[in-house]
Amino acid sequence: MRLLRHLTGRYRTPVANRTLGLLLAFNAGGINAGGFLVVGMYTSHMTGIVSTVGDNLVLGNMALVLGALGTLWAFMSGAGSTAIMVNWARHQHLRSTFALPLLLEAVLMLLFGLMGAITLTWRTPFAVPLTVLLLAYLMGLQNAVITKMSSAEIRTTHMTGICTDIGIELGKALYWNRGGKPAREQVHVNHKRLRLFASLLSMFMAGGVVGAAGFKYVGFIWVVPLATVLLVLSLPPLAADFDRLGLAWRRRSSRGQ
Repeated sequence: MRLLRHLTGRYRTPVANRTLGLLLAFNAGGINAGGFLVVGMYTSHMTGIVSTVGDNLVLGNMALVLGALGTLWAFMSGAGSTAIMVNWARHQHLRSTFALPLLLEAVLMLLFGLMGAITLTWRTPFAVPLTVLLLAYLMGLQNAVITKMSSAEIRTTHMTGICTDIGIELGKALYWNRGGKPAREQVHVNHKRLRLFASLLSMFMAGGVVGAAGFKYVGFIWVVPLATVLLVLSLPPLAADFDRLGLAWRRRSSRGQ
């Protein structure tokens, strides 16, 4: 229980950040790849989404432009929701600062796993089904959580920056340091960062394989175990804040009367 509380609690350690980052990278890889099989697009790939807007504005395909804008809006809304919850929890001095958005992600994933097939038929003003917006919202929500937890050191829903950092460290490793230069002027690979980024990339890739297989052979319900893991991770800090959360709710209720 203590380990779970540290993984999603307010007070962060490098080990807790790395451990949670790896779990969330696996989760993001699974949702991203599995979602592609369902809706035909990667809902965490905002670079491609923004490019889709530009390309299809030129081509005159306004339906795709509208869908891409909706996906972009949903992703940013997820990130914004995390910012609101984290800052509110900080002002309330809660231990569950980062557990609140993870709880929301877990609940939405559970609903997606149980009702995902239905949301495919729910149309939206953005010319894409609700499933697309929900997946993009989840990716934005999660990416903002780990970004704020780790002070932007770790990202879990897209790998472009991760691959760039791996390439930088590999370039340092291959750099030839001429003899005679003092150690402080030599180029040194940061093995700790290289291991972290390689691990995140590996977990994202593994999650993608599992996610694609899960959606192909099991269907939407395969998301439920992933959601359960996030739920278990988020509950210990929330349980520790039960009294504070109850007090905050009563204060809000009294103001509304």
